[in-house]
Amino acid sequence: MSMVAIADTPGADAPRGSLGALALGALGVVYGDIGTSPLYTLKTALDWGGGATPEVAIGMLSLIIWTLLLVTSIKYVAVVMRADNDGEGGILALMSLLGIKHGNRPGVVAIGVLGAALLYGDGAITPAISVLSALEGLKLAAPSIAPYVVPLSVAVLVGIFALQPQGSARIGKLFGPIMTVWFITIGLLGLGGVMSHPGVLVAFDPRYGFAYLFSHGFTGFLVLGAVFLSVTGAEALYADMGHFGPRPIRFAWYGLVLPMLFLNYAGQAAMVIGGGVADANPFFVLCPASLQVPLVVLATLATIIASQSIISGAFSMTRQAIQLGLCPRLHITQTSAQGYGQIYVGFVNWVLMALTLGLALAFRSSDNLAAAFGVAVSLTMLLTSVLMFLVMREIWNWNLPASLVVAGLFIVVDLSFVTANLMKIFEGGFVPLVVAAVIFFLIWTWRRGRGLMLDALERDTLPLANFIKQIHGKSRVSGTAVYMTSRTDVVPVPLLHNLKHNKVIHQRIVLLHVVTENAPYIAADRRIRITDLMDDFHAVAIHYGFMEQPDIPQALDLCGLQQLKFDLMDTSFFVGRLTIVAGAAPRMSRIRIKLFEAMHRNALAATEFFHIPPNRVIELGGQIAL
Repeated sequence: MSMVAIADTPGADAPRGSLGALALGALGVVYGDIGTSPLYTLKTALDWGGGATPEVAIGMLSLIIWTLLLVTSIKYVAVVMRADNDGEGGILALMSLLGIKHGNRPGVVAIGVLGAALLYGDGAITPAISVLSALEGLKLAAPSIAPYVVPLSVAVLVGIFALQPQGSARIGKLFGPIMTVWFITIGLLGLGGVMSHPGVLVAFDPRYGFAYLFSHGFTGFLVLGAVFLSVTGAEALYADMGHFGPRPIRFAWYGLVLPMLFLNYAGQAAMVIGGGVADANPFFVLCPASLQVPLVVLATLATIIASQSIISGAFSMTRQAIQLGLCPRLHITQTSAQGYGQIYVGFVNWVLMALTLGLALAFRSSDNLAAAFGVAVSLTMLLTSVLMFLVMREIWNWNLPASLVVAGLFIVVDLSFVTANLMKIFEGGFVPLVVAAVIFFLIWTWRRGRGLMLDALERDTLPLANFIKQIHGKSRVSGTAVYMTSRTDVVPVPLLHNLKHNKVIHQRIVLLHVVTENAPYIAADRRIRITDLMDDFHAVAIHYGFMEQPDIPQALDLCGLQQLKFDLMDTSFFVGRLTIVAGAAPRMSRIRIKLFEAMHRNALAATEFFHIPPNRVIELGGQIAL
């Protein structure tokens, strides 16, 4: 028996380019959500906090400033982004790092799955609230257009989702420059407001924020849910880290995004102090009347970019979930030959569109949607903080007091925001929670059912070594048979069925095992492992990262480098097509078994997912009782 490794083209390279170019790209991908928060955050905070008065404005501004500093600048940019899974970030990557690489712990996996489910709920709300808030600016410039804001928003949202199959490779090049113009514009508008009332800068003293909280009772607590809207995009900084690397993201944040956000929020508060806001949105009051329509156009472009980033993030998270065995296989389309992150998942796109349009039509304004926004993200941030405590202890080897102080501070802050957001649960906050609960239930059912199915398959087979000895000397037919299998030390069930029913065994047998590692990308020298067994049996393990798309024919071509050559015209791929039924003593509830069966039946066929030529595939049916 011998084992050889075969080189392959490497996985995704580390981000390349100058710091400035990468930072410009990060502006277009990473900062869309948090960058468009000024459109609705302070207005919502004023509405919830007691009205557009100078005292409330200073208190809200102070809370927003220190929330941006504590949650985004310190927690995410300075600390959490250091916890990468071979360069990739996000709660699923963090879950994979902790829950599987360092021990298969169901509790940690459950936290990661719940966080991912919550982010899907956020992905439906972000486009709706962002586009509505941008187009609502038309009410100042042309009050007569107010009845058409919702229809216009729906049209923009339909356009965003309808264009997803085309990919964003071409227009994506404009995202960074447009967002740069956006941040400079909102910063300059804010600077004009600050210059008219420079006294607003006292809000940088955190005592003004605390004074508001402790002097307004329950209202002071509830308003934290509105303040939290200023950092809803912070999780994206971490999730998109693999596209650009931490340094460009930090450079863009400290060099442009944070100062411009500070200026704009301060300028909005200055407008309130000046008494020119009333019931209007202070963001648009900052702008001269003659420039309000161009500002609405720019704001709409910025919210489209923010929506695109959220949708692309949902596609990427879905691919991770599929590769980690948390989701049935779905059809994934690569929309760009250059950018690996440019993918399209049709099922996710249309479900998100239905949810987003439903929210826009049901709530009809950004003010109403604000109550639903924030619940999902604040819970995800809390879960990230819990996982970060484990990272500090188990991976960074921090002592217990240091871990408790740092992670404890994050958890206390996050818990405050979660509690405040949950107070609005009956005003719309239930929406992302219901979406997340449904997704969590589906993922956990799939994970449990898949585990039971694999266990049942192993019970129906026998050790490979014994099988090879039993068939030694028996006649064979010419050609190569490739059997897809989850293990290479036992006989694949389709091989047993083929021998039992067709009385056929091929001259060369290859047991092909696709391994999804808990790393995003696999190095060239670790891609393929070939184990040569006796009697022309071979075990081939092909390793992929959870950010990579498997391509079996491409991988088999590389096997020829080590004398295991494949002629696809003389090769047959055997796969099992299983029917799931409930056993006499089912190990899951019958409802969940039926649900798992439906997901399994409608999952993308393995041959299509792995790009195996359909005319070379032979499916062998079987029944599995769970």
